[in-house]
Amino acid sequence: MALDAAAPAALDHNAPFTEERRDLAAAFRWAARYNWHEAVANHFSLAVSQDGSQFLCNPCNRHFSLMKASELLMIDANDPLTMEGPNAPDPTTWGLHGALHRRVPHARCAMHVHSKYATVLACLEDPKLPPIDQNSAMFFNRVVIDTNYGGLAFEEEGERCAALFSDPRCKVMVMGNHGIMVIGETVAETFDRLYYFERAAENYVTALMTGRPLSVLSDKVAESVARGIDEYPVEQSDNHLRELREILDKEGDGYAT
Repeated sequence: MALDAAAPAALDHNAPFTEERRDLAAAFRWAARYNWHEAVANHFSLAVSQDGSQFLCNPCNRHFSLMKASELLMIDANDPLTMEGPNAPDPTTWGLHGALHRRVPHARCAMHVHSKYATVLACLEDPKLPPIDQNSAMFFNRVVIDTNYGGLAFEEEGERCAALFSDPRCKVMVMGNHGIMVIGETVAETFDRLYYFERAAENYVTALMTGRPLSVLSDKVAESVARGIDEYPVEQSDNHLRELREILDKEGDGYAT
């Protein structure tokens, strides 16, 4: 069963994983502002145990725009009774994120959304993202393309998807006919990656809409950009999330409670 018997009414600032919870809650709030939410579906998770098997995730049927740090569930990916508990997550949260946190050590954080432009990309016969600008070049040879959609991401489909993240360089999965999964070490890193991939997909889809020929960067230049991002100081993504949290704090948003 889920490790939390019930979500607390308020978040104790001395409680374990307080800042991790607040980071994740802020990511949910901003995902809603960017219109990356899908009714009360889609899910984010963050591993908090050393082996990655215990993770925070959103409760079932909670809208991203209302998410609070105190409401996040603590789940054990190795507990076969998880879905029998009174505080069970959505079955597809368990299917996708449970499998990731069991099978993929470098997936400390995972964010799955049906954001508009990444999902449009996933619906194309060729869902690859060519390096037509700096944003798309960031992901050159660093995206898993899954064209074998098998239906709702219950346990079997989740295990299949997790197995595709075998290359640690590839931290984005375009889930054909479905959406996108982005992984990373921290909430800040993962959210920043999700942000840039959605922007890159938006630029690409918009460029296709012009009907004019695309100017695609050479493999050499694209790889140089991608490698530069691999080696970019981690503080960039940390600063991005810090600024987003500051905006929420100044607005009196209740995400941190």
